[in-house]
Amino acid sequence: MESGDLKIFQAVAQEGSITKAAARLGYVQSNVTARIQQLETELNAPLFYRSNKGVILTSAGQNLLKYADQILHLLEEARLSTQDDGEEVGGQLRIGSLETTAAVHLPGIMLDYHKRYPGVKLSLVTGHTSELIQDILDYKLDGAFVSGQWDHPDLETLCAFKEELVLISEPTDADLQEVLRKPLLFFGKGCFHRDRLEQWLREENVGPLNIMVFGTLEAIMGGVSAGLGVSLLTRSAVRSWEQAGKVQSYRIPERYRNSIVSFVFRRDLLRTSAFHRFLCHVQRIAETVAGGESA
Repeated sequence: MESGDLKIFQAVAQEGSITKAAARLGYVQSNVTARIQQLETELNAPLFYRSNKGVILTSAGQNLLKYADQILHLLEEARLSTQDDGEEVGGQLRIGSLETTAAVHLPGIMLDYHKRYPGVKLSLVTGHTSELIQDILDYKLDGAFVSGQWDHPDLETLCAFKEELVLISEPTDADLQEVLRKPLLFFGKGCFHRDRLEQWLREENVGPLNIMVFGTLEAIMGGVSAGLGVSLLTRSAVRSWEQAGKVQSYRIPERYRNSIVSFVFRRDLLRTSAFHRFLCHVQRIAETVAGGESA
């Protein structure tokens, strides 16, 4: 079993298609097919279910993919370790974030980092906490800003930001109980803010819940401002909208009000110069947060 075979297998698994994997890798389709068949013969197990719509991993394929991801990641780390002398900062840095954190806190952080280390290829993707954590565990991200503090044997966690959650609606004279009967505007399932609000509403015996799913923070804010429904977001994310008179905020019970945003990364991650510099910046933020608590 060669690393090249694992790379081809990984691409086919990720794309769900031999044709798409071949195009991504720049290979002839017949070559990809032959390499997959050779790997299946070597392992004496089918790795994919094949159909006209593409391919799906078998249980054997799912098991192999876990090892392929780790092996290919270690090979990439080995390559990077020979190029990173700790002096000139370069390479790639893949960061994930919650949508609200990306909108409020990260523009300044990313801009400052880019100015200091222009040689680093910096990328930022947004998603729900559960998605981001899985991407870190699968070595697809170097680190991510997620909700809560995570106790996981493979992860390290730094508290980066303390947030206050507020319920928001369009400007109205209605009381809180009336506002809570409106549709709830959130990101998809797995959204931490959505889970927090659902817990609170169950305690208040409010239901059934009418949840509308939106893809971006801007879309949620626009829907709330227009009177389509309400949402639970961080005060920092809604402050400018509230100051402009576009939304109105309500304080929620204290046990649901406080939220922590942590920076999470794998313990076994190769800490390149690019990652080390970014981590140092996050640690300074964490120290500032801790200092503010003790003041």
